[in-house]
Amino acid sequence: MASVTNGEVADFETQVTPFAKAGFFSKISFWWLNPLMKMGYEKPLEDKDMPLLGATDRACNQYLMFMEKLNGKKQSLPHATPSFFWTIVSCHRHAILVSGFFALLKVLTLSAGPVVLKAFINVSLGKGTFKHEGYVLAALMFICKFCESLSQRQWNFRTRRLGLQVRSLLSAAIYKKQQKLSNAAKKKHSSGEILNYVTVDAYRIGEFPFWFHQTWTTSVQLCIALAILYNAVGAAMVSSLVVIIIAVLCNIPLARRQHKFQSKLMEAQDVRLKAMSESFVHMKILKLYAWEAHFNKVIEGLREVEYKWLSAFQFRRAYHSFLCWASPNFVSAATFITCYLLKTPLDASNVFTFVATLRLVQEPVRSIPDVIRVVIQAKVAFTRISKFLDASELNGQVKKKYNVGIDYPIPIAMNSCSFSWDENTSKPALNNINLIVKAGEKIAICGEVGSGKSTLLAAVLGEIPKTKGTIQVCGKIAYISQNAWIQTGTVQDNILFGSPMDVERYQNTLVRCSLVKDLEMFPYGDCTQIGERGVNLSGGQKQRVQLARALYQNADIYLLDDPFSAVDVHTATSLFMNMS
Repeated sequence: MASVTNGEVADFETQVTPFAKAGFFSKISFWWLNPLMKMGYEKPLEDKDMPLLGATDRACNQYLMFMEKLNGKKQSLPHATPSFFWTIVSCHRHAILVSGFFALLKVLTLSAGPVVLKAFINVSLGKGTFKHEGYVLAALMFICKFCESLSQRQWNFRTRRLGLQVRSLLSAAIYKKQQKLSNAAKKKHSSGEILNYVTVDAYRIGEFPFWFHQTWTTSVQLCIALAILYNAVGAAMVSSLVVIIIAVLCNIPLARRQHKFQSKLMEAQDVRLKAMSESFVHMKILKLYAWEAHFNKVIEGLREVEYKWLSAFQFRRAYHSFLCWASPNFVSAATFITCYLLKTPLDASNVFTFVATLRLVQEPVRSIPDVIRVVIQAKVAFTRISKFLDASELNGQVKKKYNVGIDYPIPIAMNSCSFSWDENTSKPALNNINLIVKAGEKIAICGEVGSGKSTLLAAVLGEIPKTKGTIQVCGKIAYISQNAWIQTGTVQDNILFGSPMDVERYQNTLVRCSLVKDLEMFPYGDCTQIGERGVNLSGGQKQRVQLARALYQNADIYLLDDPFSAVDVHTATSLFMNMS
């Protein structure tokens, strides 16, 4: 492990956002933003000017905290499956409570406005209770508005931050999960669906914390508003309550339909994304065989299905919006008509109070469509992600010890092992395998096409479920697949693959993999960009680049799946002799 100097630690700490070390008053007043705002005033901000996230906000720390809570619940309840939702809630309980406090403070300070206004009007009409009451009420109104603004900003900031933490946590969990999916689970969750989980579902769940407190503050605000209305107009308030109840009851069947349409929309979107992903991956083949028109029609057909569910969802949402935006007008009309029928006296005090209270009714009622939409989308998204995180994994029978030496002289040992891609099948892909590979040995596995050579290597990697026997693998593994995998970047990036540069080992690797002459032909040597999936490399060059990548890792075990399939006889002989 590379050592870190005190200077590097100090530089890293200065680059972390000031929010990580800000005090109480700095966080409340957003004073910690001043250095960044000042820098933005002096010059245009660049990427290097952006501070690093604090430890609490980093995805790796959020994921580790989530897994620690989840594993703890699994141990305490061994016969029950813990809820992902309540696990996330327990991870962020403190942040939820603090943001909930600011949400409640915002509602209370907002609701105090009509009450203070009514008292102020009474003072102006000469009905004050003590001297200088007007000054006190004016100061109280200023304090209420100040607290309302402060609590609103804190509510927005804290819930948005919490949403980003949850989103990064779920994205990391999905990424880790897809690396451990069993073969049966991979059939149910395609790459397009997994991409949808990260880009759409995790995003919608990340938006939900902002709206979470809106679900209960809406009810609190309505109850307070109705109490103020009762104090202002008396029994006429009942008509307001009846109109609100009718509006809510009309929204219930529409909400159920929206939930159904949202689920169908996400399923259609998964199918369409899967088809588009496959088309992009195999675009070269589509172009060579002139299949663009056919695949275009298929994708357009899938898009039409998705559009049908999208339009149905949006139409129901429009009905929601119409009902809820019209409801406040119906509330005011019904209340004034009731006051006229009951002959309730209306003066400046209760009329101005009623008009001011209408704002308290309008805001929550008009936000009901958005709250329902976000809750439905978050519920559908969380159901999909929970189903994915609960999917079956590779059974992990391969026991790996990352040290090969005197204590463990046998890197690979299989004893009466059977493997099957389908865990429930009675016909295993490999049956009764006994294999012992000692340190320093070179083993060649020969057989005809389809005899299970690649499956045996997948068994060593732990990529295929084991149905019987025991297997033990000791040491660091480097794997070379039959089809070369090349990442976008330079030749050097593909060989190093994130490892630190060792010039001597790097040059030796190039020589042993017969890449020196190829690099001399490239315009920029090993710094040449080789395009997406190595588009400007030949098949043999791709194979030798991935061979160099494995060789540079200095592993204990090398698994080579037909490494000479794409190279000529002369190059294959050179590679075999150099690596022997």
